[in-house]
Amino acid sequence: MSASQSTSLGMPQLPAPDYPAEVRARLAADAAEVIARYPDSRSALLPLLHLIQSEEGFVSRTGIRFCAEVLGLTTAEVTAVATFYTMYRRKASGDYQVGVCTNTLCAVMGGDAIFEELKEHLGVGNNETTPDGKVTLEHIECNAACDYAPVVMVNWEFFDNQTPESAKAMVDDLLAGRPVEPTRGAPLCTYKETARILAGFPDERAGAVEASGGAGHASLIGLRIARGESPQLGKVVHQRAETATEEGE
Repeated sequence: MSASQSTSLGMPQLPAPDYPAEVRARLAADAAEVIARYPDSRSALLPLLHLIQSEEGFVSRTGIRFCAEVLGLTTAEVTAVATFYTMYRRKASGDYQVGVCTNTLCAVMGGDAIFEELKEHLGVGNNETTPDGKVTLEHIECNAACDYAPVVMVNWEFFDNQTPESAKAMVDDLLAGRPVEPTRGAPLCTYKETARILAGFPDERAGAVEASGGAGHASLIGLRIARGESPQLGKVVHQRAETATEEGE
C-alpha cells in the first residue's frame, strides 16, 4: 500500500451535504410542528428520525445533520440514538420491510423455516433488498404476538399464523404490486409512508385509523376465561374484588 493510500484511509469523513433547499424547507416546517409538541426540544429526536426516514427511507448522514441542527445537538448525539434503535435504518432499504420473527416461540412454531425459505425464494440474505428495491428481508426479535406464532411483519403490520407457503405468496404479491392485506390492523402502506405516521402525522387514508382496532381474540382469551366469559371453560380464577370479599367474610 502506498503512503498516499495509507493517508487517505485515515482521513476524517467530510461533513454531510445538506438537503436541497426545497426539501429542507419542507422538512423544517414538519420538524417545527413535531418539536412544538414537547417541552424540551431534544425529546423530539425519535419522531424526527422517523420523519427523515419518511423522506429517504433510512437515516442518512444528511438526515443526522438536519436533526442535529434543528435540535441544537451534536451529530454524535443524534447518531448514538439512531444506531441504538433497530427501527431506524442506516442504509437504503425496500418499499416493504419484511420481518420474520425468529425469537423462541415463533422459531419453534415455524419462524426459522419461513425465514430460510424466504431467503432462498427472494435470493437475498438477512437485511438485504431485492434488486428491484421493493422488499427488504430481515429476521427480527419478538413482535409481542406470540399467540399468533409464527408471525411475519411488513412495515410493522401483522401477518399472523404464517407458513412458508403463505409467506412466499405474500412477498410475491408485494413484488408484483398486487394488494396485500395484513391479518389485522391498518391497511399496508410503503415504508416511507409508515415512517411519516410513526413521526406523529395523521394517517389520512380513508378508513385506516378505524381499521387499526385492538387486541385480537387469541390475545384476550385468558382475560375472558378469568372473567368467566367462556362458559365452556368455566371461571378458573377469582376476580380480586371477589377474593377480597370472601376473605373479609
